[in-house]
Amino acid sequence: MSATMRLDRLLANMGYGSRREVQQLVRRGSVVLDGAVLADAEMRLAVTPDLAARMQVDGAALDPPPGMALMLHKPLGVTCSHKEAGPLVYDLLPGRWRTREPAISTVGRLDKDTSGLLLLTDDGGLLHRIISPKRHVSKRYLASLARPLEGHEAERFASGELMLEGEDKPLLPARLEPLSERQAWLTISEGRYHQVRRMFAAVGNHVEALHRDRIGGLDLPSDLAPGVFRLMGPDDIAAVFAPAAG
Repeated sequence: MSATMRLDRLLANMGYGSRREVQQLVRRGSVVLDGAVLADAEMRLAVTPDLAARMQVDGAALDPPPGMALMLHKPLGVTCSHKEAGPLVYDLLPGRWRTREPAISTVGRLDKDTSGLLLLTDDGGLLHRIISPKRHVSKRYLASLARPLEGHEAERFASGELMLEGEDKPLLPARLEPLSERQAWLTISEGRYHQVRRMFAAVGNHVEALHRDRIGGLDLPSDLAPGVFRLMGPDDIAAVFAPAAG
């Protein structure tokens, strides 16, 4: 059974303005559901996933209702933060989404100098399922290195014994797949601070460029350009928890 919510509260929570501003939208006849103009801002609606396909506000389709998940191709130079200076990933989303309640959050983080697949959601339960250590959702990165691989790195990373500087708990086993002397795929199932960069530092190398292309079994779509996001459907969310192909 779907939750219900007052129309004015729903639209205010989705960033369309204050309750008073939303009530004015309704009075102007700017909110339409299933082809009919809604006249009562206090009416209760079932908040269902299909609402965005059924409702228009000011002639445009309703934004996705709460329970939204996005995949974003994070470009270099933007930060996964609400507060830090400089370009933020949230600047890549529609402006009114900054005032949504519940708020949209990144699922984990990619640092400023890392590009690739980033998930965002306003569903706290989904966020915690993905990042939960118990789930071991894998993440694959393409690392470009300053120095040639020496041949021992795959065994070290897979051992489950590698320690990062300043930590007292070894890393879980990780899979290294060399592509060339200075480039490799690295698949990890944890999310420690700057983990990939610190792993290569632990074996005497330095990451010059880093790109994430896969979370669980979900690949970054080849047609999703840097800085562009796409709504995730049920199949996309299921893929996150599915084994990665290949």
